[in-house]
Amino acid sequence: MQMTGAQALIKSLEMEGTEVMFGLPGGAILPVYDPLLESTIRHILVRHEQGAGHMAEGYAHATGRPGVAMVTSGPAATNIVTPLCDAMLDSIPFVCITGQVPLSAIGTDAFQECDTTGITMPVTKHNWLIQRASDIPTVIREAFYVATTGRPGPVLVDIPKDIANQTMEWYWPDGVDLPGFRAPQPPDPRLAREAARLILAAERPVIYAGGGILKARAAEALRRLAELTGIHVVTTLMARGSFPDDHPLCLGMPGMHGNYSAVTAMQQSDLLIALGSRFDDRVTGKVPAFAPQAKIIHVDIDPAEIGKVRRADVGIAADCRAAIEAITAAVEAELRDTATVAPDRSDWNATVGGWQAAHPLSYDQEDDGPLKPQFCIEQLRDHTPDDTIVVSGVGQHQMWSSQYWKFNHPYTWVNSGGLGTMGFAVPAAIGAKVGKPDRMVWAIDGDGCFQMTAQELVTATAERVPIKVAILNNAYLGMVRQWQELFYKERYSEVYLSPDLPDYVKWAEAMGCVGLRVENPEDVAPTIEKANAVDDRPVVIDFRVDYREKVYPMVPAGSSNDDIILGPAEGEGGH
Repeated sequence: MQMTGAQALIKSLEMEGTEVMFGLPGGAILPVYDPLLESTIRHILVRHEQGAGHMAEGYAHATGRPGVAMVTSGPAATNIVTPLCDAMLDSIPFVCITGQVPLSAIGTDAFQECDTTGITMPVTKHNWLIQRASDIPTVIREAFYVATTGRPGPVLVDIPKDIANQTMEWYWPDGVDLPGFRAPQPPDPRLAREAARLILAAERPVIYAGGGILKARAAEALRRLAELTGIHVVTTLMARGSFPDDHPLCLGMPGMHGNYSAVTAMQQSDLLIALGSRFDDRVTGKVPAFAPQAKIIHVDIDPAEIGKVRRADVGIAADCRAAIEAITAAVEAELRDTATVAPDRSDWNATVGGWQAAHPLSYDQEDDGPLKPQFCIEQLRDHTPDDTIVVSGVGQHQMWSSQYWKFNHPYTWVNSGGLGTMGFAVPAAIGAKVGKPDRMVWAIDGDGCFQMTAQELVTATAERVPIKVAILNNAYLGMVRQWQELFYKERYSEVYLSPDLPDYVKWAEAMGCVGLRVENPEDVAPTIEKANAVDDRPVVIDFRVDYREKVYPMVPAGSSNDDIILGPAEGEGGH
């Protein structure tokens, strides 16, 4: 069957099971947008290409399937670099299609030309510049395979306009042949046994669960291992929901703004079982001072992560679920077939329980006092379904959301972790809602973040994607202000935003949304209920919160986790 490269591209996306794509047309990609009219693929027309990328990420976060975005050449391609980098750092499967000037014009500084493959090489797992229409089916199949195999991540396919117009004979490849690209290997049974022996010898073990748990669909496997061994679990920012917050073994989030018990348990541990986590600097603090007495079991699908930051006593490069299941089986075998007896950890468990009791997260919401952001998040949590998908931007509101929401289901927390991309929440929430239309989706955003990508609410209204947005409006770039207050002698340089400019209610209404405002604690719950009752359009609530509130606990950047600051009062640092 003869068809154009553009038709072959759309058909290839259909063959890969693509149900929805996010994008914005332009000159170089126009040939591909024409056959899209006859396609089964739903196209979501964004208002900015960055929005297309973050929507694809949100879709992938929520569904586990690769997100797809398509934009034109030049500035459109550069606008989507940020989502590509975001997806690279957070291991999100994302297939990006970009238009390119005709092959004969490449290198001539043609209109809207840029070296897209060169620019995106550092922020993609792989990218391709198509040079023959006949290559399109093979490349698209390879692109989806690379994006979803092993450690997930973004890929990019750049298609020159003349190649999209070229004719070819349709085919669909039987498989993928990628020399040098190695699929993950099964976990080594010997290493699983070594890990099991370390686990059964440890007196103060902690499971350090990272985002790889979710990528591997390993939440149930993690729970079985924790319950078999009785070991406490910390869940990083990217792993929230991978282990239920209401489980007695859950310690919550570690790291710079983690719970005291999670941070301190890791510091005092004699064994860290790192599962799908990468010893990120926001978790470790000062690396030489991190968990100094702990032996390390490190499981990661990416061999490059093993030993990158901390030397592993047992390093297993394998799929996280397969590795956890192998370790669990090895522990069971050790207990069954040998005289091994797990150590008495009652003292350790009592110590951890004491930390939890002595140092809970806390804030003070007075009935007639200023509105606290933590109170708003707790009210949102308590007035929404248990499986609500929560999407955050980046900054104080992100940390408060991770701290105060209770995540008891996997794939209910969507955020930008590694890159820390302001403006992520609104478009990512749209993508998550498109992927999970029957679930309630709340974006918790800051006023600074919201102003970066709020125009995508026009997309949400036009496409009938009824997300809900809670703006914690403190009139500042809050996290920057917090650092300036604590570490720059209260020299507040360029962080004030104004609570009234813009008027968020009017802005929301202008974008076709319902706009609401809350200034008093007693109005929080009724307004949330009002927002929840709207299901035919997006809703935006402007919560006017106390600008003085800071995120605690906090480990200052570059410090040891032992230097955790519990609160604003002097003498509240814990050691």
